[in-house]
Amino acid sequence: MVSNPFVWTPNFIPVEHDDNSEFPETGSFRVVSYNILAQVYVKSSLFPHSPSFFCIAEHFFRRWETRSEQVLSRLLSLDADLLCLQELDEFESFYKPLLESKGYSSIYIQRSGNRRDGCGIIYKPERCQLLKQQFLDYNDIAPDETTAGRASESVEEENDRDVSDPRVRFRRNCVGILSAFRFNHAPSNIVVIANTHLYWDPALQDVKLAQAKYLLAKLSQFEKEISQEFNSNPVVLVAGDFNSTPGDRVYNYITSGRRNSGPDVELSSFKVPDLESLKVPAIPLDSLYAAVQGEPALTNWSPNFKGTLDYIFFSPSASMRPKTILEVPPDVEEGLPNHFHPSDHLPIGADFSLS
Repeated sequence: MVSNPFVWTPNFIPVEHDDNSEFPETGSFRVVSYNILAQVYVKSSLFPHSPSFFCIAEHFFRRWETRSEQVLSRLLSLDADLLCLQELDEFESFYKPLLESKGYSSIYIQRSGNRRDGCGIIYKPERCQLLKQQFLDYNDIAPDETTAGRASESVEEENDRDVSDPRVRFRRNCVGILSAFRFNHAPSNIVVIANTHLYWDPALQDVKLAQAKYLLAKLSQFEKEISQEFNSNPVVLVAGDFNSTPGDRVYNYITSGRRNSGPDVELSSFKVPDLESLKVPAIPLDSLYAAVQGEPALTNWSPNFKGTLDYIFFSPSASMRPKTILEVPPDVEEGLPNHFHPSDHLPIGADFSLS
């Protein structure tokens, strides 16, 4: 493994709870969410704001052989029981065998079309048991394509077609994973964990909102199935890159529930009927960082954006609460990626106590 003299050490900070009540902990687990930046997107033209990364990195840090080792080293340093990764590429050829050699197992879904990256949940089987999994393809929310012509093709260059056609507009080749785990040290607790990566373009807010609605509807159905199948009351975590800022429509929808999400003005004009058939009770979700200390100043730094896009949402429960929280570096003074951070995103995470 390549030695990296520029080291950032993950720091998990203890969480202080206002109620000061005793929490009868039977076990804990660590979850981390991280968009690791797919190698296919590592081009100097896409990161002109990151001179320190590419000045030396043009022929070194940008190379797959070097950056992949940096990413792998970062993942292992986080020592998570569950890693929710986005923009995970070269999975079968690189990450999967190396992570397996370190004691991890994995669930992975590649993006639709010819996209080379996807979402993965990497977990320690010595710590937890995978009970069930389900994959999400957000292309499923697009209207029927049987007469769509070119619209039925996968979207490779997202802006090269008429996005006024909903058969094209809602096919963004984005994916997600639903999963359920039982932790070996707390077998009475089942944790439902979702990992996803929503579409990026700020001009297509309705697409992101539709994807968020589809995610939570499928999650609610999945949670109900787990509850019935295992006679349990699962707790829920939803992690990922939501490409949405604190307080926007997607964020408010996820944290406020369907009843307070407001009218679907944008969605109604495109008539996406599949979402209407998925109406199920909402799962109440809080944003981890907002609940503990406030959202980070940034989790992503790209040429046209600097702010927070990554979140871990969790269902408030008497049987689970945050124990520590991963410190997001407050002093990032140069663009991402850089010598300290191999991705244009920063990892977020926490230890959760179970009772």
